[in-house]
Amino acid sequence: MQKTILITGATSGFGEATARLFAENNWRLILTGRRVERLERLKKEFSRVPVYIAAFDVSKRDEVEKFSKELPEEFSKIDVLVNNAGLGLGSESASEADLDQWQVMVDTNINGLMYMTRSFLPQMVERKSGHIVNIGSIAGSWPYPGGNAYGATKAFVAQFSRNLRSDVHGTGVRVTNIEPGIAETEFSLVRFSGDEKRAETVYEDASVLSAEDIAETIIWSVNRPARVNINSIEVMPTIQSWAQLNIHR
Repeated sequence: MQKTILITGATSGFGEATARLFAENNWRLILTGRRVERLERLKKEFSRVPVYIAAFDVSKRDEVEKFSKELPEEFSKIDVLVNNAGLGLGSESASEADLDQWQVMVDTNINGLMYMTRSFLPQMVERKSGHIVNIGSIAGSWPYPGGNAYGATKAFVAQFSRNLRSDVHGTGVRVTNIEPGIAETEFSLVRFSGDEKRAETVYEDASVLSAEDIAETIIWSVNRPARVNINSIEVMPTIQSWAQLNIHR
């Protein structure tokens, strides 16, 4: 039986790579994002499998609820929900950061994930089957200058995932938190407000993770036997590791 995966933030980066990989493996796709032209392009590209697209903002509760109620019958049974939509904005220290950017990160990375999860988890619990995959970040575990609110939102993702696992104990529903390190996607371009030159310096002369690396991690986690739950996976490129603790003298 063909399974259905719902991917938020499917228009670029990890989301797009995940959509492409699952399409290649003959899954039914529900792709969401805010850029309708990209969604339409993906639907055309993945014409060999059933695809449903919806353009909306996961940080808007009313839009999420409207989307969940309007899903066609053939797409209404969600086997896997990938909460991928998220972003980082700014890299200033906390004393200089833009409070509006902090709010956008909270609204998207935290609220959007909660809205989507609450909308589709009940049907999984009722069927005693399903898998929620949350895209966190190593920033949720490891601090760095300028990571302030972004890292805090990803720490929420990590703890929410753990608590979710406790809540669905005994239901057969699985929960996984994927925590990528530095990866070459549109992340830095968004973080630096479209400054391409600044974004390029992040990956200059560095062999970092690709979006495909994370997509492969997701499909591996999803394809484990039903008896196996991958709680969390922290993935860094080989060139990245932890720094020493700073000492001010």
